[in-house]
Amino acid sequence: MSLLAVTDLRISHFRSHKKIHIETTGSPVVLYGANGAGKTNILEALSLLSPGRGLRRARVDDMARMPESLGWKLRATLRSLGQVHEVETTYSGDGSRTVKIDGKAATQTALGRIARVVWLVPVMDRLWVEGPEGRRRFIDRLAMSFEPSHADHTLSYDRAMRERNRMLKDGISDAAWYSAVEYRMADAGAQIEKNRLYTIDRIMEAQNGAETSFPSAELALVDLNGENIIISDMRDAFANNRRADMIAGRTLIGPHRDDVKAIYTTKGTPAKFCSTGEQKALLVSLILANGRALAQDFGAAPILLLDEVSAHLDANRRDALYDEIVALGAQAWMTGTGSELFTSLGARAQHLEVCDTPEGSIIKP
Repeated sequence: MSLLAVTDLRISHFRSHKKIHIETTGSPVVLYGANGAGKTNILEALSLLSPGRGLRRARVDDMARMPESLGWKLRATLRSLGQVHEVETTYSGDGSRTVKIDGKAATQTALGRIARVVWLVPVMDRLWVEGPEGRRRFIDRLAMSFEPSHADHTLSYDRAMRERNRMLKDGISDAAWYSAVEYRMADAGAQIEKNRLYTIDRIMEAQNGAETSFPSAELALVDLNGENIIISDMRDAFANNRRADMIAGRTLIGPHRDDVKAIYTTKGTPAKFCSTGEQKALLVSLILANGRALAQDFGAAPILLLDEVSAHLDANRRDALYDEIVALGAQAWMTGTGSELFTSLGARAQHLEVCDTPEGSIIKP
């Protein structure tokens, strides 16, 4: 199996980092240090090597180092499927970020074709007990790892839906106007549902038969009524729901109202009723299953960004996670407050201490 890894990372004027340079061998990387040292900022920078807004979903201008506000630049050497790519993504203060791959201008979707990046961050620890929006974002990020164009479909759907919602609020009743917008919504929406369902199927398959210390989860994509999603003619559904939508002033049905239901398979318990530790273990299980599936589909395990991954995991499961990451052949970038959290990884990982100084975050020599 091929290796997918960042072997050289240069970050300039990004968040707390004025300038850092990290070289790796492609093995897992441990970033440890006190809270506020800048560990997560490095993971956020790495997340921008994939399509989208990164693991914090932040505005590009909010990522610029203060007080200079000069913009920021990320440069990475990426080993992917036997090839080496030079990737650069930059924000220069004009409101958007640019991407270059091997010196040529590229789209964010093009990033997803050479690199697959998946992350797990502390805010996801409450994924199963909070609203469905976070779960949709979670499954969409995994879907994007299988099909990078998923990002384009969600953007197209959102744009068309915003246009339809404006028409609904303005009380427009011209059926022809709605039909044109709903056609775009239905086309993009069908692709979104297809990708989400495929992702769930692949993750479920990757869980089956895997020797792992983490519990498996039974997943389902459901609608507002908790019924399993079946791809159908969305144009008819949007047209039939116009009256109710006009009363509400917004679109009440569609992929933007989906939810993801998870059941702890062995116990038959909904994830939302599991303990905090079990919920975290289920998330880790899904990320690992995603990695196994991508290793088969893409040809390499994804780059994993695991922020404070040891939280809510006991020592045995923590050590089991490290063993599975190494067995998977994934380059995982992991953060934690102390080096002792990663002792069992030993020489299988590169250990770097991140420190906060008056001049900004640094990698301690």
